[in-house]
Amino acid sequence: MKKMLLAATALIAATAFAGSASATTEFAGGTISYNVSATSDYVFRGFTQTDGDPAIQGGVDYSHGMFYVGGWASNVDFADYELDLYAGVKPTYKDFTFDLGAIYYNYNDKALDSTELKAAVSHPLYKGTIGAAYFHNVDFDDTNYYEINASYPLTSKLSVSGALGEQKATGSKYTTGNIGLTYAITPVFAIDGRFSDTNIPEASSEAAKSRFIVSVKAAF
Repeated sequence: MKKMLLAATALIAATAFAGSASATTEFAGGTISYNVSATSDYVFRGFTQTDGDPAIQGGVDYSHGMFYVGGWASNVDFADYELDLYAGVKPTYKDFTFDLGAIYYNYNDKALDSTELKAAVSHPLYKGTIGAAYFHNVDFDDTNYYEINASYPLTSKLSVSGALGEQKATGSKYTTGNIGLTYAITPVFAIDGRFSDTNIPEASSEAAKSRFIVSVKAAF
């Protein structure tokens, strides 16, 4: 019952944001944009971060030319909060868009804090996009994540997207993937249904088992 009430409250909140959303805001020669979402489960690289419970999330981004900076927050079950701060550049070459940046993951427990360096590239593929990304954790030097991803519009409102990645750490590695559909109800408001899984046996880690996630999102 508590999960249902939280999800319903989150949905109402996201709808309210979406309904009152305006266009992106111009500031200091750049653009500020906002996002808010409610999800049935916060899953990161195949692992639930909320013990299978819902999450309310939101962020703000500022971009100026190829430069960007932003922040994003969510509730998690192993700390009071997660706050991600990031910055980088997105240069382009012909049809390729690159993303070179850094992400700082902050929690109320400083032992969990870490920073990742990111290098990614994307390229148009027919009407869709295909891309690849690499993340290196500078606080845990042997921890790296590799990913390939793609998205494709099926209609003017419905799109399919997915990713396949591998997480490597000291003496261990696992593969994770997700695939889902996103339906744009309005230019601001969308709903996403996504299946996530890993190759870790459920008996070894309940947190990494396969799961289906539903999210409502507003971006403005």
